[in-house]
Amino acid sequence: MINDFYKGKKVLVTGGSGSIGQKIVKELLNHDVDVVRVLDNNETALFDLEQDLNSSKIRTLVGDIRDYRRLERAFKDIDIIFHAAAYKHVPLCEYNPIDAVKTNVIGTQNIIDAAISCNVEKVILISTDKAVNPVNVMGATKLLAERLMISSNVYSGVGGTKFSCVRFGNVLNSRGSVIPVFKKQISNGGPLTITDERMTRFIMHIHEAAKLILTAGSLSDGGEIFILKMPSVRVPDLARAMIEYYAPKYGFEVDDIDIEFIGRRVGEKLHEDLMTPEEILYAEDKGELFIIRNKINDNHPDFVYNSSEIEQLSKNEILKILDEIG
Repeated sequence: MINDFYKGKKVLVTGGSGSIGQKIVKELLNHDVDVVRVLDNNETALFDLEQDLNSSKIRTLVGDIRDYRRLERAFKDIDIIFHAAAYKHVPLCEYNPIDAVKTNVIGTQNIIDAAISCNVEKVILISTDKAVNPVNVMGATKLLAERLMISSNVYSGVGGTKFSCVRFGNVLNSRGSVIPVFKKQISNGGPLTITDERMTRFIMHIHEAAKLILTAGSLSDGGEIFILKMPSVRVPDLARAMIEYYAPKYGFEVDDIDIEFIGRRVGEKLHEDLMTPEEILYAEDKGELFIIRNKINDNHPDFVYNSSEIEQLSKNEILKILDEIG
């Protein structure tokens, strides 16, 4: 179904040189698309991606989603847009709030307006669990981006551009995520720094995220929020498993590496949610994902999708994941 949907399509990925963006681009090339335009403001990362993929179907575009005119030119003749460009680091957004708003909110509205103007078929926003009951600037801007995206189906009109969202948690081994941070700390001999010993987080493989994003794109009719199912992990359990796995690789004994609890950062939650209690009433269970639509579902899931409420991964399960990552 996915192969048939993307075959011959012209697709654009914003933030396409980032961790998720790159993986989306690579997955798209496996589905016989006509062209993939990669829009990013990181010139060096675009050059590296182009060299890495070495595909005639790739078009790299230097540009910023804050620049509406650039988007109009980039979106010409495009069928589908995956919007992955965002400021995602909680502390940086907390201390640079207006820049987070300019990119995550105003940039998203620019994409919406340009997509409608260019008659794009579908736009899929890549969102985050931090948009659910947000307590920080990053989460609040992503929540507003979601609401702008979903509400835009009203004024794009019948037969116009369809807007949907995909929401997930922490992507393993993506840039700036906890695994690369912990690996670097282990390579330096420790300590591993954790803000709170009670902290839990949703996690998923980057290739799983990309494939399910493409699935959501093929299923979208406009107005949906796709919630990708994923396990949860206690951050101290992840840290201990990483010490066991990586310390010998860096020439250390497991007991050489300490864990230090440093206190929560500004805007940081202990646990994350993937759906609010209100959203659960509208959710449909579709196997690998939930789909939130704009009508109540009598057969909705009957649980709280909170990272502390679902079963956390065991040490052996975490070690298996680390072995897959390498």
